[in-house]
Amino acid sequence: MLIYENDYIQLLEEQTKVYIQVNKEGFSLKDFDMILKKNPRIKLTSFANLRKALNTVGSEQVEIGAWLLPLEIVVSRDRMLATMYINEDPTTIFQDDDNLNKQIREVAENVGVTFGLHTLSLNDVKSGKPVTVAAGLPPQKGPDAKITYLEIPERKPQILESGRADYYDMNFIFEIEQDAWLGEKIPAKPGIPGKNVLGETIPAIDGKDIPLKYDASSIYEQEVDGKIIIRAKNNGVIDNTNEKLAINKHLQIKKDVGLETGNLKFDGSITISETVVAGFSVEATGDISIEGIEGVTGAKLIESKYGDIYIRGGIFGNGETVVRAGGNIYVKHTNDSTLQASKDIFIGSYSMGSNLKAQNIFVNEQSGKIIGGSAEATNSINAAISGNRLERKTELILTLPDRKESAKIIKDKKDKIMEIEKEIAHLDEKVFSLKPFLEQMNEIQRKTYDDTIETIHKKESELNQLETEINSIFQQLKSTGDENINITKEAFPGTVIQIGKKSTILNSSTCGKFTLENGELNV
Repeated sequence: MLIYENDYIQLLEEQTKVYIQVNKEGFSLKDFDMILKKNPRIKLTSFANLRKALNTVGSEQVEIGAWLLPLEIVVSRDRMLATMYINEDPTTIFQDDDNLNKQIREVAENVGVTFGLHTLSLNDVKSGKPVTVAAGLPPQKGPDAKITYLEIPERKPQILESGRADYYDMNFIFEIEQDAWLGEKIPAKPGIPGKNVLGETIPAIDGKDIPLKYDASSIYEQEVDGKIIIRAKNNGVIDNTNEKLAINKHLQIKKDVGLETGNLKFDGSITISETVVAGFSVEATGDISIEGIEGVTGAKLIESKYGDIYIRGGIFGNGETVVRAGGNIYVKHTNDSTLQASKDIFIGSYSMGSNLKAQNIFVNEQSGKIIGGSAEATNSINAAISGNRLERKTELILTLPDRKESAKIIKDKKDKIMEIEKEIAHLDEKVFSLKPFLEQMNEIQRKTYDDTIETIHKKESELNQLETEINSIFQQLKSTGDENINITKEAFPGTVIQIGKKSTILNSSTCGKFTLENGELNV
């Protein structure tokens, strides 16, 4: 078929291929470009052949391109769109809207497009530009699971207008009754499948599941109206250590810990309404709250393995008292005591002659004082005043992590985690095999079973604690360079400022935020 002819060239079509015959010299590439614009059905596929042919008069027919259909429909790679390309003047192809849509359906069917076809009008195609003729239906992702937990009051003293911290109302122990609502989960829902323009089903993406984090030994779940509700198995105190909800056993002592009670050691949380008498000790795995307004005088040891410690009235340690917490320590004041927290220490008014050690030490920045003794932290020390007018030696020390030592500690803890995980897996197998025979067990066998369950829970707690410690080391390494000692009002002479291996003793009063700048103290 002859497509185009002039004095110089002939363009012919044969079996959808376009050929050129050059009869006379002088026809330029620019002239040929004008022909292409007037004949959109010609698709040039070999520019090299065209250029060679234009320079060779009387040559044989040379293939230079393809003869396109008047109407083409191309499916996108993702099969979600079908686009129509019009390679001819639309007015010469389509008589009316019905004819237009009929031709679209026929071509679409030939390329497999069966879904999502649009109905078009002549106005939609008169420009000759590509037009979307079909669109797939994308799959709809299902809603993610939604979890709501019981709101637990933050353990932080309120700062009054006077600038003093109120340590008398902290909601430190949050008691829970048996079967109390602790949280709920609306499960993730399945998505809605989609379909592409070829009619193929596209699988739906289900909503993301989010696990409820709780201790199965103290909390149970039930399904109500499509929701999963978690409730307390027994009375106790709520604990959210390691972001895992649990109900700890709660021991309440309505009087002093002393001669009548003896030293206390308890797997759970302890609330003491009065005080701990000189020479006596209190140890717990959970939180310890000592509510007596007069505080603690001369107690030997107050230790929480995993939880926080709150001493409402402060400490007079007489050089004997040691307070140690796996979490935070909250105290009104401390005199001649040793306080060690795996996390932070919060002091309401002052620390005098005491040795403090934590990640962060906060002594009320409005009026709090650190006088004498030492405060050692890994991240920050914060107070209004350090030392006194008598230039009492007061050490403020930030220890910087040794990366090699930290890496070794992390490795040791990870090895321990693997060891505990193996032990738990072994015990789980044991429990799983015995579970079907619970009803047939005698008293001794049932006690052995329950003891095994208890051992599993203890090892899980140990596992969580190790993971928390590893995360703490990583966090400390990550924040290296942000360490600071912040004295907002006055650091008296005699105050020792030490960050890492750099230290100085103040000879005159100053204040501000002390850090390392270019490896040197900015004092």
